[in-house]
Amino acid sequence: MRSDGRDADEVRLLPWTGEEGKPCYLITDGTGRASRHADTVEETLLAMAADLLGHAADLLADRRTTPEQLRFLLARMREALTGVCRVAESRGGRTATRSTRPTPGGR
Repeated sequence: MRSDGRDADEVRLLPWTGEEGKPCYLITDGTGRASRHADTVEETLLAMAADLLGHAADLLADRRTTPEQLRFLLARMREALTGVCRVAESRGGRTATRSTRPTPGGR
């Protein structure tokens, strides 16, 4: 236990997956290089999702938008939403008090 009341090492669900889509975890105090890299990846994923929302608004407002453009946007939004859900799951796990390592999928 650290002086701030937190455990010295916490298990963090990373915002990317490993082989075969399996979740990746990091045991960390939140200050190392891997944690900072994960923070950067999370910020990038959230920024990309916000940008896609802007593109979606533009495409939906344009009557000339083609089905192919919408299909492409939908595929990118699915990717972004997957990343955002992973970030939310990871951050939710870090705000909750845990005494054991989470099971795959964060449940």
